[in-house]
Amino acid sequence: MVRDEIDARILRVLRGNGRISNADLAAEVGLSPSATLRRLRLLERSGVIRGYTALIDEADGAEPLVVLTQITLDRQTEEYLNRFEAAVRRCPEVRSCYLMTGLSDYLVRIEVADAGDYERLHKEVLSRLPGVARIQSSFAIRTVVGRGRG
Repeated sequence: MVRDEIDARILRVLRGNGRISNADLAAEVGLSPSATLRRLRLLERSGVIRGYTALIDEADGAEPLVVLTQITLDRQTEEYLNRFEAAVRRCPEVRSCYLMTGLSDYLVRIEVADAGDYERLHKEVLSRLPGVARIQSSFAIRTVVGRGRG
């Protein structure tokens, strides 16, 4: 849990540059390097910082196809939600999954090689997830803003 404004500043800086050195991070937030590292480790251990990632620009044309998929379940009981969530976590093509309000129950961000790969995933995985009543997908044309938050 974020404890104060200094923790919030550390997180803001890391969102912009997750590879910043501890010395530079300390200078940005106005603490000593040892105090900054101590706070950083506490944020990691408490689960506020869950990990670090690299955003890769696939200049060779191998950029994955991003598919935003809305999924509606048969029922919205705790059992149905839990079964669906456990199953979707096992799908490596799923980059993020959000429980939603509104017309659909989940918004799922998927990355696949191409439309044929998505067709395979739709037939073999998505349509077989527990409790799925409806799947509605949209294909991303290009990324306008991508900050790695998921």
